[in-house]
Amino acid sequence: MGSFVAGGVGLGGYAFGIEPWRLGVSRYRVTPPEWPRGLELKLAVIADIHASEPWMSVERVEAIVERANDLNADAVLLLGDYTTRHRMVHRTVPDVEWARALARLRAPLGVHAVLGNHDWWNDRDAQMRMAGPPSCRTAMERAGLRVYENDVLRLEKHGRPFWIAGLGDQWAFYRSRDRRRADRFGYQGVDDLPGMLAKVTDDAPVILMAHEPDIFPKVPSRVSLTLSGHTHGGQVQFFGYAPVVPSRYGSRFVYGHVVEDDRHLIISGGLGCSGLPVRFGRPPEIVVVELGA
Repeated sequence: MGSFVAGGVGLGGYAFGIEPWRLGVSRYRVTPPEWPRGLELKLAVIADIHASEPWMSVERVEAIVERANDLNADAVLLLGDYTTRHRMVHRTVPDVEWARALARLRAPLGVHAVLGNHDWWNDRDAQMRMAGPPSCRTAMERAGLRVYENDVLRLEKHGRPFWIAGLGDQWAFYRSRDRRRADRFGYQGVDDLPGMLAKVTDDAPVILMAHEPDIFPKVPSRVSLTLSGHTHGGQVQFFGYAPVVPSRYGSRFVYGHVVEDDRHLIISGGLGCSGLPVRFGRPPEIVVVELGA
């Protein structure tokens, strides 16, 4: 019995005091169907920072930025949830501080961002108005970061075009006033997938940023790759099983590279924590995606 208790204490100490502080890099090589020959892209993906003290201080965000810059990616994609609140947060990091740190990211083809549900939920005024922009978007844009909400941007590498698309958050409002627009959890989004894709004006490949992966079943094959965060890879996993996954699809889109009907989705395990500052079996990570390599 004593050894069982000691083992439990040890696991708890690791999940609380060690794994959340690690930082790894997970790499994927993907060549989607009909990807243009000769177009090679390297993307650095940062998701679910959840800035808060002491767990994700500005200094730690700065260290993540430095590590991402060292990866020499063509573009950096930020997938939302820059903020958080839970019982063990000692200090909420002001938006201006973490936004200023993220503004130090560097890549030849730019830094591109979407918002996540916590970025909306933590702005009480936006929740009361049922409208944006939330304060974190304002802080990011003032820091010089490009934030997408159902928007697209056409880019080129060595004369070969592609599109970056950023979906509005699917869980923006946690107290929906319109049950017809709310999902099964009661959340209402600001996402508009058809409207966003209608802004794509040619047949160049599309890379979609969507904070929650739940949109993936609706994503058409026109989109070459969808990138998501939100789930934290389960945040806590035992032998590959995540007991809590914030998705209507359960473990279907919990983590990693998912291929369905020749459509590709990559879900990041993220960097920070929500609910409780613990991680087990899913350490923090920056994701690197190499397309067409």
